[in-house]
Amino acid sequence: MQGSCRLLCAVAALVILFGVFLVGGVNKLAAEGEPPALKACGACHGANGLSVAPDIPNLAGQRARYLEKQLKAFRKGERKNEVMKAIAGQLDDAAIAALSAYFAGLPVPKEAALSTLPPEIQETRVTLPEDYAESFTYYMTLDFPQKKQIRRYFANAAAALAAKKGEPMPAGAYFLVEVSQAKEDAEGKLVENADGQLAPDGIVFYLAMESGEGWGADFPEILRNGDWNYTIFDKDLALRDHGNQALCLACHKPQKEDDYLFTLDRLQDALTE
Repeated sequence: MQGSCRLLCAVAALVILFGVFLVGGVNKLAAEGEPPALKACGACHGANGLSVAPDIPNLAGQRARYLEKQLKAFRKGERKNEVMKAIAGQLDDAAIAALSAYFAGLPVPKEAALSTLPPEIQETRVTLPEDYAESFTYYMTLDFPQKKQIRRYFANAAAALAAKKGEPMPAGAYFLVEVSQAKEDAEGKLVENADGQLAPDGIVFYLAMESGEGWGADFPEILRNGDWNYTIFDKDLALRDHGNQALCLACHKPQKEDDYLFTLDRLQDALTE
């Protein structure tokens, strides 16, 4: 639920495609058609290397040496992106070479066609409890001045209890983030409260993650976050259309040892205060 949406979306879809070759390779893909894991790449770049949005690059027909160089640069940390580094670090040279060759061999589209999101990536089981402000545990607020945002973090009873006991997050654990616009003065400068934090100027959307038994079964293993599902709700509490879970899955994947959570330690600290 953090980071650049556009960049991480591209990262997520690209690494899903790599996962196809970890389990099969180019020849198997050609012989058997599209395996289920390949459909997940449609989250951003499309199952055939054609992206789902105009601001996301197509991979079909990209030069193999270019793709290979970029993947190795992410893996070594020479090209900076923590999520991409974590995922590319799971790929050996053979997997990178095979994947790069595969995409280089795909036909370049003659028209600016867009792919559609595969249902296993788009569909989420997460719903928004309207009484979260009363029933959940609020545990921290973070300012994001560059984004002009304030984020307030909540955990439900199941998540709070597991965190307090130091146990793995169970099915039914739920985390919610209120994302508010930061208030600006007449000169466009961000306004601070008396406590030094940014002053909110209304909620603009909500970020949510919830775990349920078997909820992660349809995701490729290279991307799967246990049984967590993710989504975004608009300010009116409606589920945002065309949600793309690949973004959140890729972002949280490196946090496996903390149950795929960025703020587990902050929740635990708040519960012991």
